Amino acid sequence: MPNKHMNPAEIAAQTALDSVYQCLDEKICFRFEAGAGSGKTYALIKAIEYLIKHKASALLKQNQQVVCVTYTNVACDEIKARIDSHPVVHVSTIHAFCWLVIKDFQPYLRRELPNLNDKWPEILKDIGEIGPRTVTYETGFREVGEDFVAIHHDDVLLLIVKLMEYPKFRAILTSRYPILLIDEYQDTDIVIAERLKKNFLDIDSHLLLGFFGDHWQKVYETGCGIIDHPNLQVINQGANFRSAPIIVHCLNRMRIELPQQVVDPQATGFVGIYHTNSWEGDRRIGAHWAGDLPIEIAHKYFDILKNRLVTDGWDFSPDKTKILMLTHRGLAVEQDYSSIIDIFPNNEAYIQKQDSHIAFFADKLEPACTAYQNKRFGEMFLILTAKTTAIRTLDDKTQWAKSMDKLMKLRTEGTVGTIIDHLRKSKFPRLPDEVERKELELKTFQQENGIEEPHSLKRLRQLREISYREIINLTRFINDETPFSTKHGVKGEQYENVLVIFGRGWSRYNFNQFLEWAGSSNGIPSDQLDIFERNRNLFYVTCSRPKKRLALLFTQKLSEKAINTLTLWFGNSTIHPL
Repeated sequence: MPNKHMNPAEIAAQTALDSVYQCLDEKICFRFEAGAGSGKTYALIKAIEYLIKHKASALLKQNQQVVCVTYTNVACDEIKARIDSHPVVHVSTIHAFCWLVIKDFQPYLRRELPNLNDKWPEILKDIGEIGPRTVTYETGFREVGEDFVAIHHDDVLLLIVKLMEYPKFRAILTSRYPILLIDEYQDTDIVIAERLKKNFLDIDSHLLLGFFGDHWQKVYETGCGIIDHPNLQVINQGANFRSAPIIVHCLNRMRIELPQQVVDPQATGFVGIYHTNSWEGDRRIGAHWAGDLPIEIAHKYFDILKNRLVTDGWDFSPDKTKILMLTHRGLAVEQDYSSIIDIFPNNEAYIQKQDSHIAFFADKLEPACTAYQNKRFGEMFLILTAKTTAIRTLDDKTQWAKSMDKLMKLRTEGTVGTIIDHLRKSKFPRLPDEVERKELELKTFQQENGIEEPHSLKRLRQLREISYREIINLTRFINDETPFSTKHGVKGEQYENVLVIFGRGWSRYNFNQFLEWAGSSNGIPSDQLDIFERNRNLFYVTCSRPKKRLALLFTQKLSEKAINTLTLWFGNSTIHPL
């Protein structure tokens, strides 16, 4: 229960928690709607601890468990650690839990798999029937072996959806797991969410469902978003433990159905909204870029605003400020590695280091060069060779020093090809086998008899020609050594200061249109609701990240209607033309 010693946020949070405890006691299914900064994970842990304290003994006697489903292994590990891996609670990802409850139904899996989707008929055509093979799920790749058939992540979800149609399966499920808590419920696969409503909420299924999350923070396409049902009690978490009052007040005006209380009503903060409507030159055109500033002009506006904010006391070091942008191209332009993104067909190749050259540079060479520059030679050898015995003789030491000194010079003056050629010649350090193999393949390829150069070799040839400085800049971004990030990449994170740049670059996002719709008295066009929610959710997620200071820069031209919406949410005094 709340008490007089609590601050406003704590009172609101405790009130919501008491409602959760009541639902758990009375076996009422509920949805715990926790806005940004409200302590959703804390509430989930407290709910689990309440169940452990009051129901663990009875559940264990009946060989039953509480299930907590979340969406990343990192989140699973965090929850397990905070409840000391209590045996009455099973914590896992959605895919792992679904497989746990269906893996023993082998005859059913073998029967359903061939017609599960359009992939399996082709995969199974060479063997005809699955026969006695065991259906397995480990790596998530579809594969047929002598005595097994391995299924994909999507197959697991489709199979449990089909199994949930059977009353006997549902009875077995609820007898083993009578309480199911779902973390980040808004990201639940749509087919799973619909099946839970149909087979458990529509009827008295004896399964207690608790959904924890925030449908305004759904940013992934496959997620179900809000889960509404007459048999679901809604508990709103009306607290914000993250942001200064001036920011929370803006969020409350943006989201009037979920007002939040702050920790310290007297705490100071900052909100500033900056637009570029005064620019009189030609703006960009096309579905992706219509209404945005030319790249070089947008960059100048960013520099102007950044300098102004620095003058006002902002610290733009990576541990203090995060700069959020919509597209990787925008990030590449600002951080000067745009030639790299022109080479690769997808972001994963360089951002997730799927390309072997990029992986070598980001994971090995650049960290080693940093260690060498700081005279941490033991660390350098551990990074490069996994052992510190790389130097056995005086000549080894001389060769290493000579090669590394030249490498440090080439990093700032040469191309990627210059760096690779130097390392191939000096062998201090040696190139990874995969990088060496690709380099040899490129060197020996001869375009004869009409054979076209493979795309992979074309990309490598282009990569070798760019300045290695771009690799340094990209590596700093990948390793989170810069203030920059994508808007999608910060869900669940918080920072002291946040600067969000709202421009174009992706046809799925148009923030001027979103702001017009949000302020319209006519409501959102019914056929545009998904588009509106996609833009709204990303806007809300970015605006709710800061603890003290928030600034929004619109490089996209804003209409009068859009500015009126911003004025309504953030206040007239915060709106500034640059």
